[in-house]
Amino acid sequence: MSRHPYSLAALTVLELSPPEMVETAARAGYDFVGLRPTPATAEEPSFPLLTDAALLRETRRRIQDTGIKVADIEILRLKPETRIRDDFSRFVEVGAELGASDILVAGNDDDHSRLIDNFAALCELAAPHGLHPHLEFMPWTGVKDLNQARRIVGAVRETGHTNACLLVDAFHFDRSRSRLEDLAKVPADWMRYVQLCDVPGPIPDSMDEILREARCERRFPGDGQADLKGLLTAIPPTVPLSLEIPTDALRQRGVSALERARMALEKARALVGE
Repeated sequence: MSRHPYSLAALTVLELSPPEMVETAARAGYDFVGLRPTPATAEEPSFPLLTDAALLRETRRRIQDTGIKVADIEILRLKPETRIRDDFSRFVEVGAELGASDILVAGNDDDHSRLIDNFAALCELAAPHGLHPHLEFMPWTGVKDLNQARRIVGAVRETGHTNACLLVDAFHFDRSRSRLEDLAKVPADWMRYVQLCDVPGPIPDSMDEILREARCERRFPGDGQADLKGLLTAIPPTVPLSLEIPTDALRQRGVSALERARMALEKARALVGE
């Protein structure tokens, strides 16, 4: 039987500080945790790991005390104006300090030639630290679906950057209408982790609504309409599964971060058959 390790993604318990995320992942029974040294949006809580030395020390102490490993750190956005070393050197250094292995990257640039150059430069910056940048496709970004991500990652790997990876998020896979037969063609070593969740229903007509669902209203595995069984057959059998499942309605009803993390893990294990 396959055995997927599980990681608690930051978006699932976004109200927590990084040390609390580590503690919650350990108490809920996860193998890994994902952390956000920089916020993804202006609206979300900000815990400045890059500049707050005391917060970084406390996070490292909790990692050591619990034995939880940091899987990924997020999120780096590759934009037209991005300057890789100036913008991301500190992020990469902190990731290495935390013992992370992977970086979540969004391609916010419609110019794929420039995006390839920037992603290659990020891979070069990250390589000495043992970090693997993962380009995540999302329908509202410059990298809209699996095949676009595959072409960009392939182009970067062809230049010798073998730490260039591709991130599949079950939500974006469904909402971008990406296909399982295309996923089956992605080499296993391009996917060092996969994000798992379920979707609330059919694909909305509005991109704003898709974005809202992505950030606020996903479903636990098995509670929605995505073909997660199909997805699981197309990815490597022991790849870590990062459970990225924001459920704002539950949080607003007073369901604690720990309880939501436990629910996500129980549902994922049931779906996988463990």
